[in-house]
Amino acid sequence: MTETDGDSHRGFWSAPHSRRDWWGAAIALVVLCGLGALAATSIDFAELQHALGKVDLYLIGAGFLFMIGAFLARGESWFVVIDAALPDAHISRVPVTRALLIGMATSSVTPGRLGEFARAWLVARRLGPPRQHLVVVAGTLVAQTLMNLLALIILTVIALLGGGIAHGKTEGLLAVVAIPLGILLVAFLAPSALARTARQRTGRIASSVNWLAGQIVAARRGLSAFGHLAKLLHSVGAQLGAWALQLGCCYVTLRAFNLHVSAALAAAAGVLVATNLTAIVPITPSNVGVFQAATIAVLAGFGVSAGAALAYGLVLQGIEVVSALALGGLSLINEGVPWTQLRSRSGEAQ
Repeated sequence: MTETDGDSHRGFWSAPHSRRDWWGAAIALVVLCGLGALAATSIDFAELQHALGKVDLYLIGAGFLFMIGAFLARGESWFVVIDAALPDAHISRVPVTRALLIGMATSSVTPGRLGEFARAWLVARRLGPPRQHLVVVAGTLVAQTLMNLLALIILTVIALLGGGIAHGKTEGLLAVVAIPLGILLVAFLAPSALARTARQRTGRIASSVNWLAGQIVAARRGLSAFGHLAKLLHSVGAQLGAWALQLGCCYVTLRAFNLHVSAALAAAAGVLVATNLTAIVPITPSNVGVFQAATIAVLAGFGVSAGAALAYGLVLQGIEVVSALALGGLSLINEGVPWTQLRSRSGEAQ
């Protein structure tokens, strides 16, 4: 540990964070109640029970293997990005992958993006004083987000070719593309603009502007993998491999329900794209409820009934959440960080 625990009850547990938690919980409750009311009026629960009762458990087991492989591949991709950004850090694959797994488990039990802050802090603390490295590590998350965009575009093409996504309903993907590209544009253009502003100011304003420019430059170091072809190909390959494995999980789970879908791969790709687009700002832990609604909407285009689609969505998300909690829980034990401290430090990082 590089920090003491003396202030571990500040940050996340402070009044502002507590109020934010209450507001998040209230919004999540409203969403879940609304989705529950919708389900009660439009879903045949006898059909839901029938679909769950005939599921092929061997294929569900294969889904777990695909999902675990996807998590580990993401850890490999992130390690390469961090190694490119901080070549002198001498951090190994194991703690990086462990931090990623803990972050995914955190996202499974909390709303918002707390898991992203958690994994960034866990890596930063191994490099020295966390505040000195947190911005660079956060930049590596942006690098992975850009790689994810490539995967989402490929999946969208697969889904569109098979009818998995309506051609007129891809605006969400455009928003997903625009946000990280906008961040990237700021990272490369803002420092010089801020430097000119700082030269025209004095005192505290100049110091604040220079500090902000320094933070943006530090975050830009997280994109260093894009300047090394071998590491870029390694990281992108691992990240795309993770998405391919997750697509495999969606596909075998679909087959596990023996749903008569003509373009099963396109349907699986459509589900994967839709559930990720709706999880950009998760308002419930693991985006429960919204995840199932997105699944029902996509599979409706393939003639799958709402009850069967809900059963599929519940099991598919169950595979992801159980895998994340199992691997993340073991990783948290090995990391030796109490859950309360992890939440506290991650809250401060926000």
